[in-house]
Amino acid sequence: MTASAKVAAGARSLGSTLAHGIVAMAHNSLALVGLLVAFCALTLFSRADLRNAGEDYLRTWLQARQESAADAVADSTGSTDASIIAAVDRATATNPQQLPKNQAAVAYWLAKKYRVAPEPLAVLVSEAFQVGKETKLDPTLILAIMAVESSFNPFAQSSVGAQGLMQVMTKIHTDKYEHFGGHFAAFDPVTNLRVGVKVLQECIQRAGSLEGGLKYYVGAANLPDDGGYAAKVMAEHFRIKQVANGRSNPAEPAAKPSLSAKASVPAVTMPAVQNKAPVPAAPADSATATVALVDKAGAATAQPAKTESTTVAMGS
Repeated sequence: MTASAKVAAGARSLGSTLAHGIVAMAHNSLALVGLLVAFCALTLFSRADLRNAGEDYLRTWLQARQESAADAVADSTGSTDASIIAAVDRATATNPQQLPKNQAAVAYWLAKKYRVAPEPLAVLVSEAFQVGKETKLDPTLILAIMAVESSFNPFAQSSVGAQGLMQVMTKIHTDKYEHFGGHFAAFDPVTNLRVGVKVLQECIQRAGSLEGGLKYYVGAANLPDDGGYAAKVMAEHFRIKQVANGRSNPAEPAAKPSLSAKASVPAVTMPAVQNKAPVPAAPADSATATVALVDKAGAATAQPAKTESTTVAMGS
């Protein structure tokens, strides 16, 4: 074998040895990393304090990255509000076409009637159906109250301090907003809806009926009447329910007779004391009245009445 052949053979041998060494080191390194990972996992599993510390560190790191991204967006848009990156997440809106067919129909119908965008209404309709299922209340009733109270304006406020979609008296029901972060949540549409339903439930339980509960809800519990509030809510409830049931042009509810109007009842003539046959009322311009008496044979004879009949007017 020549010298050059020997050098080539030595080089190949050295390369093969190095390659085998590198492979062995890689295998050993992977095995070492695997053992290290397993050890760390066992340690974190057995040590809750270390696990919590690791979670806090990871959370802080992710938050720092998010703030950096928000700052970058703010610099590029010229805005000083770092929360602009989450604007879409804060919006109370969704695509009505993603709702069930009956809910989508209600959302589009209400949007057209009250001149409100269907996307935010879709969220309210969906929430009303969900809350109605939880509370055993008809969701179309909840929507009817919002329609009558605020015409779906989430920032509405009355002269006495009723606020939001369902015009809840925030100062009176402040405790109901604590779970949602405070009384400013009254202007969050979904929160106002849920708090309003709680108030409605309490009113119905106190009154013992839906109509009575609506009277309590509007603050007319101690008044002779509610100014037609309950009738207005129930009429809108009737229309929205028809839309939810598939009717695109809901019919108006049948008008109920007024409770104050008394039916006209004709005068009823009482029978005379001595006669079995009924005697008509005596004319006002005559002292006597002619009555028909029927004898045992069935013959009729006319004679002056011996007693005056009594006329009684009956009313409701």
